[in-house]
Amino acid sequence: MENQQTLASPIAFSGVGLHTGATVNLKVLPAPQDTGVVFRRIDLDDFQIEATIENVAHVSYATTLLKQGVLISTVEHLLSSLYIFGVDNAIIELDNLEVPILDGSALEFVREIRRVGLKQQKRPKTYLIIEKPIHLKERGKTISVYPANSLQISYSIDFAHPMIGKQTFDFEATPQKFAAEIAPARTFGFLDEVEELRKNGLVRGGSLENAIVLTKTGILNDILRFKDEFVRHKILDNIGDLSLIGCPLVGRIVAEKAGHALHTKLVSRILSSPKFHQKVTYSQLREIERQPAFQVQLAE
Repeated sequence: MENQQTLASPIAFSGVGLHTGATVNLKVLPAPQDTGVVFRRIDLDDFQIEATIENVAHVSYATTLLKQGVLISTVEHLLSSLYIFGVDNAIIELDNLEVPILDGSALEFVREIRRVGLKQQKRPKTYLIIEKPIHLKERGKTISVYPANSLQISYSIDFAHPMIGKQTFDFEATPQKFAAEIAPARTFGFLDEVEELRKNGLVRGGSLENAIVLTKTGILNDILRFKDEFVRHKILDNIGDLSLIGCPLVGRIVAEKAGHALHTKLVSRILSSPKFHQKVTYSQLREIERQPAFQVQLAE
């Protein structure tokens, strides 16, 4: 896509926060070009927090943004949906500190984005192209990014649970594939961890309506949406965290047992490593892709 985009019309959602359990109302509004994605706490005098890596605070069980003591939590599913559908500019208004979890997936966000459609703007869109690989490793978890001609993600997980085990999913990012393969995948958690998490102020809004709940040998929910729903949800989270780059990423992510912490560390490393990437317009991107040197990079 050559130019920036915003929503053609506002969209709205209501629900509870996964971790706070608090009721929240949220609207995503069209925004002028070069705005980026900005959260607005309408319960706190319209205080604004930009969806950028500089504002990331906590990443233990969700991605949380923090600015001047004001929080916005569990932003990843909404950001993932806006990012894949190419929404460059949006104002997200909410009246509490956590984005509603809805059914634990991104299905409702995707449905509403598709319903209203997008509006083209006049300013050129910027793309970030990975030119050299970057690797991060932390306590047996790894994430890397390589040169590619589109956003691609290969994600692997390994849980010692009969319903999960080892799962790998390869995803080439398009809105259509995201809607069909990734957006329906729900967040998940383990029943034997719930009590401890709630003591720590987490998953107070969690239920069988908004999460897959695993027992020691199975799940409490009736059915999975995909046999490998767990790894697909990790990709959903990963894309939301990648959106904190602030523009479309052109590169291939390879992650193993990673999570929000490594996702956001990779974003920080990419943005702080100018020798490993460049930012270009759409026409420049197409020209670079035709260069023999870029084709050699992809083949390596």
